[in-house]
Amino acid sequence: MPLGSFTGPPLISRPLKVAPTYAANALPPGNALSAPETGVPVSPRCGRYLRGAGDERAGGVAGRDCAPRSYRAVLFDQRGCGRSRPLADGPGADLATNTTGHLVADMERLRNHLGIDRWVVVGVSWGSTLALVYTQRHPQRVRGVVLGGVTAGTRRELTWITHEMGRVFPAEWEDFVAVVPEAERDGDLAGAYARLLTSPDGDVREEAARRWCAWEDTHVSLMPGWTPWPRYDDATFRCVFARLVTHYWSNDCFLAEHEVVRNMDRIAVVPGVLVHGRYDISSPLETAWTLHKRWPASRLAIVRDAGHGGGGFGEALASAIDEMRDLD
Repeated sequence: MPLGSFTGPPLISRPLKVAPTYAANALPPGNALSAPETGVPVSPRCGRYLRGAGDERAGGVAGRDCAPRSYRAVLFDQRGCGRSRPLADGPGADLATNTTGHLVADMERLRNHLGIDRWVVVGVSWGSTLALVYTQRHPQRVRGVVLGGVTAGTRRELTWITHEMGRVFPAEWEDFVAVVPEAERDGDLAGAYARLLTSPDGDVREEAARRWCAWEDTHVSLMPGWTPWPRYDDATFRCVFARLVTHYWSNDCFLAEHEVVRNMDRIAVVPGVLVHGRYDISSPLETAWTLHKRWPASRLAIVRDAGHGGGGFGEALASAIDEMRDLD
């Protein structure tokens, strides 16, 4: 989903191999994280971009969205997706060390690896939750925060998408749950899908990935100018995306309930901008509003012609990032 445009210099891919001494948060041997860069390599202004779990590799759409020419932009493919290896695309992929805590630790290690003192953290969709958790745990390392399509990883949000959204798209929801055993359809649908996606039967895994991604495409389809996302045409992408999203959602994003909201006092003085589409039915405005009310140093930008993207969303996001340019 292109949110804006960027025609800066080519990406510099710098895979970060985590050392064996990385304590409890070490990547297993043979694993590597990808952290390409773009923008101005020597700029003192550094931005950090986070997208949805399993989303397009950071060097694609993300690089164009958030790399104003005055920034050194550090992008990030979280464990299991994009150019990071191995991919979470099969039943044998071990996700035991793929949790929110591990991702936050990866981000902090990356900051140290690149010799960055403080940076602006940018996150969209699930990336906004991850950006908030990172900032709450390392506020002294964050100059500012820009969030788009704001989420907070709550059970209420996950239930809304997997169950209550069926009131808006009843036919599509019936197709979504058709592969889940009838006795489980009123329960944890993300958990049910997570089990299907680790089935030893390849046809079961592929059908589950296809239906999960079709539902993901449906609940963002009310954004102005929406068209089906071609990324879902790729079978590997479907499997990686569905596997990671269901892994995180079936584990409540590895957060205590309302953890992000409860910890907003930790970032009260960190400048922030929350960009949210008025027509975002996938992630209703309620979350962005609640966080903004608990965050004195924040500004809420409601994009009147956007949903979970689209319309003026990209322009508003780029403007918010530019707003952080001269922070100390």
